[in-house]
Amino acid sequence: MADKHNLDIRRVAILFAGGPAPGANAVISTAAFSFLEEGAQVFGIKHGYSRLAEYTAAGPLQEGADYLRFTHETLTHSRTSRGIMIGTARTNPGKHVSSPEHLEDPELVAPLRRVYEGLCSLEVDALISIGGDDTLKTANKLKLFQDNLPESARRFPIVHLPKTIDNDYTGIDFTFGYFTAVETLAEEIRNLNFDASAGRSYFICEAMGRSAGWLAYGAAIAGEASMVLSVEDVTGALAKEEVVNAETGETRKVMAMDRVIDRMVDMMLAREREGREYGTIVIAEGLAEFLPSTHLDGIDRDDHGHINISSLNLGQMIAALLSKRYTERTGRNRKVNGLQMGYESRCAPPIAFDVILGAQLGVGAYRALVEEKLNGVMVSVERQFDLKFVPFTELIDPQTLVTKVRFIDPKSDFHRLARFLETCVDS
Repeated sequence: MADKHNLDIRRVAILFAGGPAPGANAVISTAAFSFLEEGAQVFGIKHGYSRLAEYTAAGPLQEGADYLRFTHETLTHSRTSRGIMIGTARTNPGKHVSSPEHLEDPELVAPLRRVYEGLCSLEVDALISIGGDDTLKTANKLKLFQDNLPESARRFPIVHLPKTIDNDYTGIDFTFGYFTAVETLAEEIRNLNFDASAGRSYFICEAMGRSAGWLAYGAAIAGEASMVLSVEDVTGALAKEEVVNAETGETRKVMAMDRVIDRMVDMMLAREREGREYGTIVIAEGLAEFLPSTHLDGIDRDDHGHINISSLNLGQMIAALLSKRYTERTGRNRKVNGLQMGYESRCAPPIAFDVILGAQLGVGAYRALVEEKLNGVMVSVERQFDLKFVPFTELIDPQTLVTKVRFIDPKSDFHRLARFLETCVDS
């Protein structure tokens, strides 16, 4: 059951955090437009939580530098525009809060308090949070922080709008920007197919997707790749256990690198038997988390605890291993190029589906706050873009305050679609 509020929403803040996604401005502009039409003031907080998290030390928020006031004029032609009109950042003010008990520790909640005080300085009646699962966690923590305030303290309801080109969000089937990103990467893969054909070579295309393989699978299917592998495929013969603590016997699942590479070689040989000496292989960047520990030593982690995947260059690593193994098994050489894809898709011009989806989510923020008087919900859609409002409590573990990743179901028809379309390899 979602919380309710009884406020008259006259001043609302919109904040976008995390990586960009096509359709971002459709979400922002329609949310802002909905409130402007009702005579409310709408503030766009610039660059995520970066300035709010330093509110007290850095002094009062400055219009223009730290936030902007939306007007009908600033929203003109913005719905289909690319980029993020209020910018973004990955600052995580809730990174020290990992359990409900931490919310009672003044030091651990200090960044959340600064965010709260910064928004209160603008006298906002509500916050619209737009971002990925980490931003959803922050929205939930900020709500819980307010729940712990004295009865007389100012409070503002929070609604969250899901964003990620990775499409790994629990509570919604497809996130805005996903299909635009898929099409952008698929076009690159189609181009690479012709390049590979001309030179009888292979490309390892490392696609974004830290936790799940939606983007890799979508791009591979639409781009006519020869093979796709993601974190959901690290199972059976392609997985093994690695001991990470000899004293406790603690283990973690890792890729069986030799079997993964041999499966790729098997695919190459199968294509050669069909007269095709070229191809593209799409891998999800999240496979880096399943590398043996020797490959992860010294790798930096961000505010959310994620390893710096881009510094690993998984595509080039797999390409080198594949080229070597192909030669070992055949006695022949085959050029294999590894490359990273993803950044170029995040601010691509949004396709109609993502504009429509983004617009509905933006309007959904207004309807959740004003019509339904909700607090602590994520706006979602189902069926024919019908709105639904999912309480934070259904999306976040109440003890760890962590969100639930939505993986591709290996038994789903979507997963099987890729297996039907790629070059057949005996399991």
